[in-house]
Amino acid sequence: MIGFLRGRLTAKQPPQLVIDVGGVGYEVEAPLPLFYDLPPAGSEITLFTQLIVREDAHILFGFRTERDRRLFRELLKVSNVGPKLALALLSGMTVDNFLLCIESQDVDTLVRIPGVGRKTAERLVVEMKDRVKGFGEMTAVIAAGGGTQPANVGPQAEAFSALVALGYKPAEVTRLLKAVDASVQTTEEMIRKALQAAAVK
Repeated sequence: MIGFLRGRLTAKQPPQLVIDVGGVGYEVEAPLPLFYDLPPAGSEITLFTQLIVREDAHILFGFRTERDRRLFRELLKVSNVGPKLALALLSGMTVDNFLLCIESQDVDTLVRIPGVGRKTAERLVVEMKDRVKGFGEMTAVIAAGGGTQPANVGPQAEAFSALVALGYKPAEVTRLLKAVDASVQTTEEMIRKALQAAAVK
């Protein structure tokens, strides 16, 4: 099991990033909010990780805190919830907001997350009720550092790809991104604003 990675951030295009650890590039999928806090490419970072082994692939998921990873692991224990849906939940709301939804049995908020139908939301409320008890505050450090952002596609294109990968329909992503203020220039901020708009629709 790979518990964490510490290395140089070489690429970041939500929902995937690449970390160079001793000359080996690890592809890691991560919740979208994590990208808001990432330093520039070339910086050293540390992520807690969870390896998912399938017949056709080994997929590594990365998290900013141990608490995020713990919720991801607990979500995978829920019936019919796989890594993609668990990642979507962690992308669409914070751990605290999720715990609040479970505690208050707020199914309506949960179904706003792409891929979460009403039956799945109801199942989450029931099956996670006991599992979320005792979630303590756990911390992790993403080390800041120097480096430059590599040339890549435009931020709006990156935001579009990330939101589609998260489960939003292209037409809806286009609508959400059009509503983002023109002064917003970074991919991470575009995604943040789009998710905020989607959450209150």
